[in-house]
Amino acid sequence: MQFADDVATRRNLDPAWVRTTIGRARLLPGVPRLMLPPARGTPKNWRAYRSRFIDPVRIAAGVRFWRANAATLARAEAQFGVPSDIIVGIVGVETIYGQNMGSFRVIDALATLAFDFPQAHPRAAERQAFFRDELESFLSLESRTATDPMAPLGSYAGAMGMPQFMPSSIAKYAIDFDGDGRIDLVNDPADVIGSVANYFRAFNWQPGMPALYSVSFDPATLDLDALLAPDILPTFSAASFRAKGALLDAQGQRHTGPLALIELQNGDDAPTFVAGTENFYAITRYNWSSYYAMSVIELGQEIRAAMAP
Repeated sequence: MQFADDVATRRNLDPAWVRTTIGRARLLPGVPRLMLPPARGTPKNWRAYRSRFIDPVRIAAGVRFWRANAATLARAEAQFGVPSDIIVGIVGVETIYGQNMGSFRVIDALATLAFDFPQAHPRAAERQAFFRDELESFLSLESRTATDPMAPLGSYAGAMGMPQFMPSSIAKYAIDFDGDGRIDLVNDPADVIGSVANYFRAFNWQPGMPALYSVSFDPATLDLDALLAPDILPTFSAASFRAKGALLDAQGQRHTGPLALIELQNGDDAPTFVAGTENFYAITRYNWSSYYAMSVIELGQEIRAAMAP
């Protein structure tokens, strides 16, 4: 209730409404453990991860979504510079084009993680503060739209709609892309497409730039530790990449911006490596995982190929 009063003051909301709304939230006992990272020593496996998101069912659904919204995707690409296959890849990975948007009451999920975040998490304080901020954003959003705050459903982390935006992202990046006077990320593909494109523009998507290039290694000069040290943050020029033993494809050699060496582990097998650009990094701002970004890219590519006559 102290949190409710603080939110009401900061956001200029009706204190009684905020108290009543938070008071109606219910603890979701199974959700906190879903926030815990995998046990240490659990090997990552790109091929297994990829297979969860790139399969015939999702590709076929993506083809239907693209064909049904081709004009809107083209308009978004022209306005924001984000390719259609990236937008389609995001919505496909997130919810299979609205087929799986989550069944948790958002108020319950956010309140659970705001007040009962698992303290065993290595960044518990930071993550709990994040979910308190998201709960505050959700309350502000629901108050402004005068909708029932008990109605929205989403993921166990409180993400909503076809693109699985958190409440703060809805407030910052969601747009009315079809001009009907309202923003609907659940039922309106135009608003979904425009909002995803607007999100990427806000995170510095560079129009016309590939997200990645293929890479091989020169064993004689390879300095893998140095190449992997910045993780997924683009840091190296094409020349410094080459000097550290990473050999780019022809297109990559002409790249003028910074690059990152992306390592995708394959369990006990050899890792997969690619050179990620600033646009690869932009995709990880949607979900901070190189495995996620690769799934988005490759799903979009598979759907684009399936669209070919």
